[in-house]
Amino acid sequence: MHMSVFLTLGVIAIALIFFVGEWWPVDFTALMVAIALMVLGLVTPEEGISGFGNTATVTVMAMFVLSAGVARTGALQTARDFLIRWGGRSPRRQIAVMSLVVGPISAIINNTAVVAVFLPIVEDWCKKQGMSVSRLLMPLSFAAILGGTMTVVGTSTNVLASNLSRQLGYGEFHLLQFAGMGALTFVIGAAYLTFVVPRLLGRRPSSGVRAAAEQASISNVSENVVWGDRDYGLNDYVSELVVAQRSNLVGQTLRASELQRKFDVDVLELIRDGVHFPQPLADKVLKAGDILLVRGTSADLLQIRDERGLDILPEVKFGKEAIAAQLETGEERIAEVLILSNSRLISSTLKDLRFRQRYNVTVLAIRRGQDVLRERLGRVPLRFGDLLLVQGPRESILGLKTTRELLVIDQADRESLRTNKAAIAVAIVAGVVGLAALNWLPIVVGSLLGAVFMVLTGCLRPGEIYGAVRWDVIFLLAGLIPLGIAMEKSGTTRWLADCLLALGGNLSGYWVLFFFYVATALLTAVLSNNASVVLMLPVAVNVANSLQLNAIAFMFAVVFAASHSYMTPLGYQTNTMVYGPGGYRFTDFIRVGAPLSLLLAATTPLLTIWIYGLEMPAPLP
Repeated sequence: MHMSVFLTLGVIAIALIFFVGEWWPVDFTALMVAIALMVLGLVTPEEGISGFGNTATVTVMAMFVLSAGVARTGALQTARDFLIRWGGRSPRRQIAVMSLVVGPISAIINNTAVVAVFLPIVEDWCKKQGMSVSRLLMPLSFAAILGGTMTVVGTSTNVLASNLSRQLGYGEFHLLQFAGMGALTFVIGAAYLTFVVPRLLGRRPSSGVRAAAEQASISNVSENVVWGDRDYGLNDYVSELVVAQRSNLVGQTLRASELQRKFDVDVLELIRDGVHFPQPLADKVLKAGDILLVRGTSADLLQIRDERGLDILPEVKFGKEAIAAQLETGEERIAEVLILSNSRLISSTLKDLRFRQRYNVTVLAIRRGQDVLRERLGRVPLRFGDLLLVQGPRESILGLKTTRELLVIDQADRESLRTNKAAIAVAIVAGVVGLAALNWLPIVVGSLLGAVFMVLTGCLRPGEIYGAVRWDVIFLLAGLIPLGIAMEKSGTTRWLADCLLALGGNLSGYWVLFFFYVATALLTAVLSNNASVVLMLPVAVNVANSLQLNAIAFMFAVVFAASHSYMTPLGYQTNTMVYGPGGYRFTDFIRVGAPLSLLLAATTPLLTIWIYGLEMPAPLP
């Protein structure tokens, strides 16, 4: 084995360990891969940073801006009325209608953005129908993934594969290159979601309803704070304290009193003479008669009463509507915030992050799967999929929507949407798609032009462009593209192809395609889909050429396998987004996603052979 092949394989092996171990965010790991390749001399410095200027990276960046323009103008909000009107009450009909709406939209708009918009819409729809969100949120994610494979711009994976195809000498894919296979796999997947998934998910309530039922069986409390259909059980954790004349807090600020530091309580609001004072409250001087709305356990409240001279108002009994009204006063708002799988907040505690100071919101409770955490929240290490119930000023909640670490799950504030620009945003996206479909402009040029028009027409403000781009995806692509170059230059791709040929060279074309599909799908389950394409696509092309088979067919098998990730909540960002809100267990994705993955693994190679053929195309005269 040549030394450069050995070094390249070493970099890949270490990268795989870091990817699987999740010790660092995947984008940072990809950047380290590019640096390692340059240090070892496997790529030149120019090749090492070429990913930042690559057409795939720029196209994905522009598509994020286009998706944000559509979402910011509320162009997708009309889908809610369509779902309510045509969805009916049958789970099968609801999933079918939702798939028919979400799938085609995901073919044009980035499917992560589509799920972010539709998640609260589906939750509201479920609430109106009196059903659990767990029955629709996983199908929502799967439908968006299926729809994203129908065009080149549907996912970043397709855009990256198009760029790799060009580097390998097969040219870039045109916009509708995936349309035939994408439409067929979408129909197969949608049929599975409609007729099989309702049986697999059953009629179980979501975690919130289940927790509420369990608590009702052991408690006299009949109502708690319920967001969507998720119960946070704050009835016994939110109380009013009155600063008595005898209190040693009179004349002190909350900061000086160290009330929140010494006790596990959060002061949510101060009420003085009927006037509500929201956060920040640290420098407010307390007076006798002030009422503090606090979150804390009964034990902590009793200790505060004894040590600080505060009176507890025992007659206050908050039902779910009363407590929401109490917490949402004036400019104060409550929202659910999801910790995403690529968030840098994972493994840190609220205290370490200085969460309240950083975001100017207070965490009331944390929902983790079926469990609700309400005590010692500052010491709880955050995990992906955690749902944080937060309270804070309206501006702070809006500010949370600009960070890439968190996803705010709420109905869009129609006052903040530029609904008068919705038609313009849709027209811009349609124009970009039309230019690319007719081959009048390259996709990268058309998408950049569309992004500029989003700003010129007022659909987006200039400053919103940077918040619209998922920079973790951009750095991931920029870091992985040099790895593909190194594999080709060092001969690693050829070496891996020879090893695979030795193992399965006597298999029929179908089984070779099936092998690549399964191998790519398994890699995607533990890595990112983009990393799987970079590793597997060049190898598949080399194997196809050695067997004198159609390389395009092999590329498509790899691309579809990388995009169709259903078996874990980690394999695809949209799965992570519905994991917490749906109250799912990790095994739910295996139970529901594995049969779909096996179904597509069996049918996609057949469709590939039927549409593109296995024979190597004859050279042009």
